[in-house]
Amino acid sequence: MIKDLKICISDSLDPYKNLAIEKCLLESADNCLILYLWQNENTVVIGRNQNPWSECNTSLFEKENVKLARRLSGGGAVFHDKGNLNFTFLCQSEDYNLSRQLEVIKKACEMAGVNTVLSGRNDILADGRKFSGNAFYNSKGKSYHHGTLLISADLDKASRYLTPSKAKLEAKGVKSVSSRIVNLSELVPTLTVKMMQEYMISSFSEIYSMTPTLIKSIDYKAVEAYNEEFENWDFIYGKSAPFTVSCEGYFTWGHAELNLNVTGAVIDSAKFYTDSMDHEISKRVEEALTNTRFDIKSIEKSLFSSVGALIAADIKALLQKQVL
Repeated sequence: MIKDLKICISDSLDPYKNLAIEKCLLESADNCLILYLWQNENTVVIGRNQNPWSECNTSLFEKENVKLARRLSGGGAVFHDKGNLNFTFLCQSEDYNLSRQLEVIKKACEMAGVNTVLSGRNDILADGRKFSGNAFYNSKGKSYHHGTLLISADLDKASRYLTPSKAKLEAKGVKSVSSRIVNLSELVPTLTVKMMQEYMISSFSEIYSMTPTLIKSIDYKAVEAYNEEFENWDFIYGKSAPFTVSCEGYFTWGHAELNLNVTGAVIDSAKFYTDSMDHEISKRVEEALTNTRFDIKSIEKSLFSSVGALIAADIKALLQKQVL
């Protein structure tokens, strides 16, 4: 039974910390409903069962300082920046009411001057375009529903970062569904993230007919522990379902085709075909890559010690351009 409404507003723009706070709030959601409002900066967040390489243009992330995070809930990949407001409703599973929680969002949008329509199970539309995607999670008798509210996000970046590579990559797991998206500020030019935050709080109070209290303290030792989990490379990449990668290119030393089988973000096996004059190169590349972690630094290091700087750099560039 919901006895209290509570609000938590994160002052962090770090996705791993914000996801850690969310997990802590879920554990503390006893006999109350919590509305958590938060923002990330320059971040791509993927669903629990997604493959980052088949969902995102990961080759841009390091050079453009984009963080990649994996959330606990399902659903598709999304881009977060300071023009996006994230929300989470957290409570005991017996008190979970998706329809009512969505009413909070619809009412907040009405206050902002935007008419909305629910689409399917996950999306909310304005002017026929998506501005909010939703995802869901439950554990140990607690549940949450969270999502995005696009206010003035950089949609060009979202399009670039959420466009998978051109390399042939066959992966299992959940694929994102493309849809037309819109910033609410396009419909209401004066609307800001701060204003939308205030509308969400007002709507939350009105829909549930209670005055919420502000959460002023959180178990930050637990937040730090969960933060380490969320930013761990194995959690972000290693949870990916098995997949294969095929790519090819032409270099001064010959044509090359590389085929990789990857499980748990580690290369299980590699096949390297080339017309290079060096008859040993295929064997050395395959041995260097097998059991190597599927990230560009690990691959480069293994190749450098096996085939030298030139060929290592060329294979690195091939993978980085098309996949990593």
